[in-house]
Formats: sequence, C-alpha cells, structure tokens
Amino acid sequence: MSEITPEVVARHGFTPQEYEEVKRHLGREPNLTELGVFSVMWSEHCSYKSSRVHLKNLPTQGPRVLQGPGENAGVIDLGDGLAAAFKMESHNHPSYIEPYQGAATGVGGILRDVFTMGARPVANLNSLRFGDPAHPKTAFLLEGVVGGIAGYGNCMGVPTVGGEVMFHPSYNGNCLVNAFTVGVLPADKIFRGKAAGVGNPVMYIGAKTGRDGIHGATMASAEFDASTEEKRPTVQVGDPFMEKLLLEACLELFQTDAVVGIQDMGAAGLTSSSVEMAGRAGNGLDLYIDLVPRREEGMTPYEVLLSESQERMLLVAAHGREDEVRRICEKWDLDVAVVGIVTGSGRWRVLSGDAVVADLPVEPLTEGAPRYQRPMTPHPALPALHAFDPATLPEPKDLGGALVALLGRPTVASKEWVYHQYDHMVRLVGAVRPGGDAAVVRLAGGDPVRARKGLALSVGANGRFCFLDPHLGAMHAVAECARNISCVGGEPLAVTDCLNFGNPEKPEIMWQLAEAVRGIAEACLALGTPVVSGNVSLYNETEGQGILPTPTIGMVGLVEPVERTCGAAFRRAGDVVAVVGELLGEVGGSEYLAAVHGKEAGRPPPLDLAREKAVQAVVRQAVKDGLLSSAHDCSDGGLAVALAECCMMDAPPPGGGAPPWLGAALRVPFPRRKDFILFGEEGSRIVVSLPPERWAELEALAQAAGAPLVRLGVVGGDRLEIQGAVSLPVAELAAAWRAGLPRVLGRAEAHFPPASG
Repeated sequence: MSEITPEVVARHGFTPQEYEEVKRHLGREPNLTELGVFSVMWSEHCSYKSSRVHLKNLPTQGPRVLQGPGENAGVIDLGDGLAAAFKMESHNHPSYIEPYQGAATGVGGILRDVFTMGARPVANLNSLRFGDPAHPKTAFLLEGVVGGIAGYGNCMGVPTVGGEVMFHPSYNGNCLVNAFTVGVLPADKIFRGKAAGVGNPVMYIGAKTGRDGIHGATMASAEFDASTEEKRPTVQVGDPFMEKLLLEACLELFQTDAVVGIQDMGAAGLTSSSVEMAGRAGNGLDLYIDLVPRREEGMTPYEVLLSESQERMLLVAAHGREDEVRRICEKWDLDVAVVGIVTGSGRWRVLSGDAVVADLPVEPLTEGAPRYQRPMTPHPALPALHAFDPATLPEPKDLGGALVALLGRPTVASKEWVYHQYDHMVRLVGAVRPGGDAAVVRLAGGDPVRARKGLALSVGANGRFCFLDPHLGAMHAVAECARNISCVGGEPLAVTDCLNFGNPEKPEIMWQLAEAVRGIAEACLALGTPVVSGNVSLYNETEGQGILPTPTIGMVGLVEPVERTCGAAFRRAGDVVAVVGELLGEVGGSEYLAAVHGKEAGRPPPLDLAREKAVQAVVRQAVKDGLLSSAHDCSDGGLAVALAECCMMDAPPPGGGAPPWLGAALRVPFPRRKDFILFGEEGSRIVVSLPPERWAELEALAQAAGAPLVRLGVVGGDRLEIQGAVSLPVAELAAAWRAGLPRVLGRAEAHFPPASG
C-alpha cells in the first residue's frame, strides 16, 4: 500500500486542513483507497462545498413539485397522472480536453439521471459556449462537441429539440457544454436513489468497468493549466448502443416491484453512487469489489471504485428478487452482478476476499463534507465599467449596416448548422421545431390524455450581463426562459440550473456565484418556477483566466392543448406587427455595443418582474385564444434583430424553391437615439403578429393585464422597412444571418473584442 505523503495528499486535491478533517473523522490515517474516496466525495463536483451555503436560498417547493433537489433529477406534476423528470448538467472540462467524447458522455450521463427516476427520456437540449471565433481551437471544439451530442443522442433515439450556442473570448480555454434532458413518467411511480432495506442486495448492471474516467470528478474541480492535454485519460468513452439497452432494461425493471432504489454511476462512479444511496437512506453498505464486472486485467480496488466508465447503474433490489433482475438484464445483454448488501452500520465498507479495503463512516462523505463560506467581494473592474455612458458613443450613420453586422455575429446568427445534425424528428414528438424561442414536445402515445399535452422547453444565459451585474443577469436568464415558453403558449412550471463559474477561491468569483443565486431565487419566486434540480461547475479557468459567469437556466412549461401553440416567423401578409412591452433603448452590456463599438460595459437593463409577468400573461393567453400568427422574444441584438428574424426564420423548402420569407413595413417610435431603440436589450418584450380584425382583442388583453402594447406596422413585401432607419431586402438579412456559423468553421475574420475586466 502506497505511503500517504503530503505530495500524495495534495495530488488528491486536499488542503492540509481538509486532510486533518479526514483524519479526525477516521481517528486514524486513511489508506490510499480511502484517501481516493474522500478525494472524489469532497471534490467541488460531488460535494458543492463552496456553493451549498448559497444554494439553500433557492426556492425548491411548489404545488407541482414531486421531487426537488437532492435526487438524480427533479420531478414535476403535469396533471392527469403524468409527471416530467428533468435536469441539466455540465461536462465542460472533459469537452475541452476531448470534445467529441466529452460532449457525448455528457449527454449519456444526463439521460441516465432522468431514466433513473423511472422516466422515458423524450427530449434533449443543450447550452454551449465557445471562445473567439478567430481562436485556432474554436472551430475544432465546436465541430467536436456538436458531433458528440449528435452522435450520442441520435443513436439513443432521443430527439435534440433545442438549445443555444454563444461565443466569447473568455471561453477560449474553457468551453461550456451544458446538457439538458426531460422524460415522462407516471406521477405515482418515481424511483429514487436510496439504499433502503437492511439485508437487500446491491446489484451492478450495465457495461463493464474499465480505467477510463478515473478521478474525472477531481479533474472537474480544478483549474486548467499548461498540462491540460495530459488529462485526456480522465475523459470517459461512451457507447450509446449500450446505453439504449440499459434504458430499456431499466424501464422494464421499473414495471416490476423488484427495484428498491437505483442510481446512475456518474461522477466518481461506483463510489459516489453507493455512498450517496447509503447516505440518503441513513444506512450502511458493504461492497464486494472482486465481483464488479470489469473489462481490463489487473485493476486495483482504487481503480474500480473511482472509474467513471459509462453506461452503468447501481440498484438495490428487494431481497429474493435477484434472479428477476438478473433475467431482465441478461435479456438486454447487460452485465449484471450482486456486488454488495445494505447494512444498518452507517459505514461504507469495501471488501476484497477476506481483506477490508476501505472502512469509512457514510455521513462525513455526504452531509458531513466541508461547507465553506468563502470570502466575497465585487469584481474590481465593475465601478469603471458601470460608469461608462453609451451616449458618449457616436450613432452609426448606417443603421442597416449595423443590423447586418449583428445578424452575422455567431452568437446571434442562425444555428441551422448545429441543429440540422441532430435528429429532432425521431419519435415524431416535435410540435415546434428547433430554431424558435422554445421547443414544444408532444407527449405522444395512444392515451388521449397524454396526446393532448405538450412540454415547452427553453435554456439560456447571458454571460456578459452576468459579468456586469450577476444578480440582474441571472434574473434576466430566468425571465427570458419563461418568456420563450410563453411565446409558444406554454405555462412556465419549474427550473433546473447549471451554474458555471471560475475559481471560487477568488473573492470576486465567489461573489458572482452568490449574487447569481440570489438573482435566480428572486426571479423564480416572482414567476412561480421553483428550482427542482441542477448542477454547479466551478474552476472554469485556464492559466488564471476565468470564464464569464454563466448561470444557465433550463425551464419546463406545459402547453395544453398542444395544438394551440405559436411559432416565431411572420405567417401572413397584411397581419399587424406589434410589441407587447416597452421600447426603452437600454444598450448596456449589449451585443450591439460589443459588435459595433467594441465595448463591453455599462449596466444591464433593469428588470421589472411584475411587468415581465404581465407581458408573458398577455402573450400566453393570446396564443391560447388563437389571436396570434407569431410571437418572438426580443433578446440578443434587440428589437431590430427580432424583427429581422421574424421575417426570415422559416427555412427554405427542401429541394429548393423560394423561401417563405415575408418582409414588413414598420414605423418604430424613437423616444431615444434610433440605435438604442433598435438594438437595446431590455427584457419583457415580445414581437407579435396577428390578423387586423383581432387587434381589439389583443388590446383588451393588454389593458386588463397592465402590459404596454406598441403597434408598429404590417407584414408584407420582401423588405424590412423601418421608417427613417432601415430598408433592406429580407434576402440580404438572411444571407448574413445564415453565414455566421459557417464563417466560424471556415475560420474567417470574425473577431470579438477582448473580455472586459
């Protein structure tokens, strides 16, 4: 057995003080295997030791919440005996080191988190961040990550129906890959990760264990440096065909009453799954390490315990039902073995033959892990950035040219290249397809109750807003996701989050995290969308350079009936165009300032949550009443970009032919500078179109809700005409918009200014 030296302790990610705590809990020195177990369980990735004190402030309860944070996924009630399980998780570090496998196994892991709850996955989404488009690694990462997501999701037969892709130099050394999955299950048959029932057998099912992914959780809890490429062995390798077998086997097992508890072997593999299951039940657990199926010779207990090989589950079966579990797993060609037993000892023991390899108390590994109230202070660059006055900048003489430049920005541009690689049509569940504000997934099936319902799904975050004001920026992320869902007629129900930040040991980063959590909590309380699951990803830094704070929000809403929904593109010439909301011209932190003026400064737009609720309620009701031909959120690039997208968002028909684009003739009021009104990014605004004969009904809805309503003009022609500001053919706008991502892949001269601060 290796000697535990200070170097070995440091290599496992412990501070000297933490190692002293380990010895205090044990009353002795740990052996190497025990040290490895403490290392992964006390890593940021598994223990949330820097964020727990703040996460407790999130609202997690509500009338629809069936399972909140603390399980593999959150579960909400959809009514009529149906429920939705969903979660979002990061696979940032692995995707930077090995983009295809890192992204693929991120998708595989989040799928397992959802079907572990007893749900059949029905849709995937993702939120991606890459560096400067001109950076030599950006195109490589973009292609690899999108390929990995497509390869895994397509093979699993789970459609990828939506997401977002953004670019900024702060992600040059640390891309973000946040994967989201939602599944559907009976509301009265939720499975949880508990090792309940002393004497019940602990069973391993799925793929064999190898040496891939060892210490992946620890790697995900550290900054990158010049040795990043050497960490490639900590990236797991996925097999979606094996996962498909595992999915079907689990769903068949759930039809029996043989399963007491079940947990995905994700980060920290067999260790975290067995320890967490014991901890949730308040029990102990003995593992017989020699019985674990493995695909490599000579693996040590340390390697078996810490391997993050994919497509594996740990389940607790009812005593005497082992053969039933074994029979179903063998039917699906899965490895299956009894590898342990639930005990009442409160201890987690690993046995090899007659030897005790590890003997640890469960509580210090789970709830007893360190919890830090780290020092916090606002970022020192903020006073100067907030003092910047955009009014000191000259107004562009060519506002049309500014609009074309914005549409070609990869963050704003069409994401067709991405979502055309995803099979979003599999199972024919899509009611609103990728490319709009929110995806709508039909809960298809022979059951007429299920067929009437749809899920509206949205993900989003604005890192630039969150850098300038993390509290306000996080509020905007929640509000925009809810607004996207309202645009398709959905009722926002609940949230999962993925909190991506830099090194929490830096006071300014810890402040960003705490302020973002405060903003999420405030917006979720106001909008009635509790947080039911989530993930924290810290140490997203390379050589000391951190990412923009990126608290990604994933939101689920309910559309009922599913046929009563709405797209973003203009549909009919002669329709009235209007904005539900105000035109305030707030350009602080906007894409416009970055693209046209090279500035990332100012304050993000203020957000009135009461106004936000009113705007969303009006549009949601208008969609349900069949008033609207289209509805589209104003976000990156502001009103002008939203209007341009409404003109050209529909793709050309397959096989060629004229695209179904429609222009518009508009008169936009300009209470401030034209560029500010056109490109400001204040929230609580939705562009709608509707038949003129329904205008009075929309006015009445807006008046009753206290929501502003501004009539702009009419749909028609082949140009976007904004009187006194912009006059361009829709075809020219579409050419710029559709070329943005292909230029990145061709390494053209698309360049962003350096990150502020």
